[in-house]
Amino acid sequence: MNSLIAILFLPIILAYTYSNDVTFHVVSRELQTSSARQLAFLSSQIDSRVNQMMDFSLTFSKDPNARDFNGLNLWGGRYDRMQTRYAIQEKMRLQSGVTDIWPARYALHSQQNHQVIANYDRRGEYSEDYLKRNMSGKWIYGDEGSGQPPYFYWFYTDSLGEQGLLTGSSLVVEASFSSDNIRNMLDTYKAGGQGDPFYYRKGDLPILNRSADRTLSSELIAYLDVHPLERTAQRIVELRGQDYLVSSVGSAYLDGQLIDVVPLGQVLGPISSSRNLFYLSIVLLLLLGVSASVLLYRNVQRPIRKLMNGLLRVQSGDYTVRLHARNRNEFSFVFERFNDMSQRIQELIENVFNEKIRAREATLKQLQAQINPHFLYNCLGYIINMAQMKDEEAVVSMAFNLSAYYRYTTRMEKEIAPLEEEVRLLVNYLDIQKLRNGRIDYVIDLPEELRRQDIPRLMLQPIVENAVIHGVAKSYASGEIRITGQSEDGFCVIVIDDDGPGLSQEEYAALNRKMDEELQEEMGCGLWNTHQRIAHQFGSRSGLRFGPSPAGGFRTEIRWAIPERPELQAAGPLMPIVPIPGNRNV
Repeated sequence: MNSLIAILFLPIILAYTYSNDVTFHVVSRELQTSSARQLAFLSSQIDSRVNQMMDFSLTFSKDPNARDFNGLNLWGGRYDRMQTRYAIQEKMRLQSGVTDIWPARYALHSQQNHQVIANYDRRGEYSEDYLKRNMSGKWIYGDEGSGQPPYFYWFYTDSLGEQGLLTGSSLVVEASFSSDNIRNMLDTYKAGGQGDPFYYRKGDLPILNRSADRTLSSELIAYLDVHPLERTAQRIVELRGQDYLVSSVGSAYLDGQLIDVVPLGQVLGPISSSRNLFYLSIVLLLLLGVSASVLLYRNVQRPIRKLMNGLLRVQSGDYTVRLHARNRNEFSFVFERFNDMSQRIQELIENVFNEKIRAREATLKQLQAQINPHFLYNCLGYIINMAQMKDEEAVVSMAFNLSAYYRYTTRMEKEIAPLEEEVRLLVNYLDIQKLRNGRIDYVIDLPEELRRQDIPRLMLQPIVENAVIHGVAKSYASGEIRITGQSEDGFCVIVIDDDGPGLSQEEYAALNRKMDEELQEEMGCGLWNTHQRIAHQFGSRSGLRFGPSPAGGFRTEIRWAIPERPELQAAGPLMPIVPIPGNRNV
């Protein structure tokens, strides 16, 4: 590679040395002709664009929409006036956007309506003094202030008498462009030549190109203020101990001059010979560079890009990608190791996924297996007793609720269900308990949008059963279970309160800690299992929390994050709960 770099740089050094020797052969006459011709062309370009703006102003003053804006025709409704203003602004925007290198601003002043429309953010409203002060028929060069560059202004009115005369109902077209337009053209001109051009008008601030030598320009402007040039002239001036060729071309509209200053000592001579030699050197270097780049691309860049694409696919989750090399080299070894890595990752992910599925199925089966068989025996005993007592309504109610309860709890085909179905299960369970123990009462108050949420099956039943067995059932007075819920800050919250004996603050804190610990033998698995299922389904910020109830008993709060899955929110209308004897507010 070092030898290749030396071969590449040797022709460049030789060509530069030869070009530097030829630089001193300057032809003054050719330089003067070229400078004058280029400066005249630049002046004609500026005048052409200024003339386009003036022609548009003249044509625009006769536009029907402009006439309507001035009130020469009868105005229609508010919609017609709005359409007229929109049409005027659109025409001004279109004219301003014809060329990107010469942005122009236009404003239409109605002396009759005392209104003004512009295609830019114009400061101030209609001003009669402003028009009278600037209605001179010539281009005016002024500074707008507020850090903005100076602008050139021209005002035109199509009066029946003298042009520029305000009659009280005149329509005035204001055309303006920034000094940056001329500065941009000066930058373009300087990029294609050897000079340092600027726009000069005695008494006004000059317009310099952005990379101008300001010290040189200041000295030349001071010289021109004392020794002015003709509108079109050339002169050799000595500044700072060096000779400069100063060329001048006057503008036909702006009443100023384009000045170009070229250092005679830095002008190149025979351009053709040095240019041809330079092009030849560049071609040779290009051929060598292309040959080297092709080799590097085929042997290094292409395998690296293939490896990067493979890694990106693995990052996106596609572990089936495999890479193959045509040649046996270092990259073939890397590709083989990559294939082995991708295959092992794919196998590990599949194993973990299968284990997770089996664990979740086992968890659901374990929860369903926790159904107390004594609950069934007690319910059947209740049915027998009520049948012997000829209480047919109690027998039918108990049998209906028991059938619906076990039909739901023994279903294994789905792991999740709408909250509405879980509420039906709670109604069946609580009605069974209410039939067995008349002191138990309950209230279920859940909003409609909350009932549409999908949750893990049998999520609420263990908590309500805990409230019945350890809460209201231990009270000698009438007991109540209240189930309420709401949505807040992207979470669904269900609160289950009872008016049982409750726990102490230390016992609540210990119970909350146990929910996030490993399952221990002395702990009941119902609440812990439910907490782990919720956290696994909806994230670590979801789960159960326990505390004292305002009713004086035990409170369980179930909180889970609302999943960002629109299909869960489009479950359609909910099935109504079938009223069963003994139900309360559900």
